Amino acid sequence: MTATQTRKITGSGLDSKTDKLLTTLEAKAGALGFDALRIAAADSIPEAGARLRSFLDKGYHGTMGWMAETAERRAAPEALWPEVRSVIMLAMNYGPDGAPENDPLAHLQDKRSGGISVYARHRDYHDVVKGRLKELASFLVSRAGGDVKVFVDPAPVMEKPLAEAAGLGWQGKHTNLVSREHGSWLFLGVMLTTAVLEPDEAETDHCGSCRACLDICPTDAFPEPYRLDARRCISYLTIEHKGPIPEEFREPMGNRIYGCDDCLAICPWNKFAAVARETAFHPRPELKGPLLAELAALDDAEFRQVFTASPVKRIGRDRFVRNVMIAIGNSGDADLISMTLARLDDASALVRGMAVWALGRLDPGRARAEAAERAGSEDDPDVRREWARLSDA
Repeated sequence: MTATQTRKITGSGLDSKTDKLLTTLEAKAGALGFDALRIAAADSIPEAGARLRSFLDKGYHGTMGWMAETAERRAAPEALWPEVRSVIMLAMNYGPDGAPENDPLAHLQDKRSGGISVYARHRDYHDVVKGRLKELASFLVSRAGGDVKVFVDPAPVMEKPLAEAAGLGWQGKHTNLVSREHGSWLFLGVMLTTAVLEPDEAETDHCGSCRACLDICPTDAFPEPYRLDARRCISYLTIEHKGPIPEEFREPMGNRIYGCDDCLAICPWNKFAAVARETAFHPRPELKGPLLAELAALDDAEFRQVFTASPVKRIGRDRFVRNVMIAIGNSGDADLISMTLARLDDASALVRGMAVWALGRLDPGRARAEAAERAGSEDDPDVRREWARLSDA
């Protein structure tokens, strides 16, 4: 694990041996797969609440209502747990290796395949990180007493501002954490404790004049540096958004079917990033550029089987195939027309609607013929609107 400075720990029944305790804690964290451990004071992010409120007031959270519902608790660790005195921030690297097929942007060149975000090409990080956090928390309590609570996204903790305050990295212009040692590829874990720990120095911003992450975004999701409008973000659209994808974003989505790594992958600091040493974060072969034709054919049972223990599973088959149909519409591949026609009869209106759009892209004449035959019998208003767009085109 990255070396850390010696810190003093006081309170919660701890004694003069606490420096050794922290060294032992860091060693234990490294053995559990964490790549860095830093400490922040519980009151280290006083401006975070106002920034969150501004984000919510502008509607940038889209349909993620849980962010507004938990805003007060997110504003500061003390609001979530009044007894907290220190925050232990941990990071686990999930960086891809340098092989061409594992390049986060390589899938964009093969329109027959689907792009799945690097973080979702392997075992669900929530399970891995939280399990290790709990083990580390038990280790700390057994030696120091006190009380501890652990959190992993999407818990109501502002982990990125806390990570910056603790010195793990800084929030870049794309709003994600950037580390000088690990680039953009870090999972974060939060451990709140009643122990009083000497905090580390906060990291400073090293983005400089670079705009790479802002300029590469295919949907212009950054209204300004350090501000994200999630409603325009492909990660939000493919994962969090539950309805039909707004038409203006379909073509820019390309073949991204679960998440988007463009702003992360382009960051120059990734030249210092290492490959994930945690084997659970090595990509599964079947999730590196899977073929769109095979994904579009998945029924619910097959979807669950393919994405067992993957974060992709959480969005369900219908939303996932909705995304796949958009990628098919962007593929320009006539061989996918037959699969698109089959999805016009899908049980899911989400899938049917995007199949209409995809057919209109791949074969406009066939799409208009299908519209004349099918539009009148469609009972879903969103799908009817898709058929109507074909008639108006």
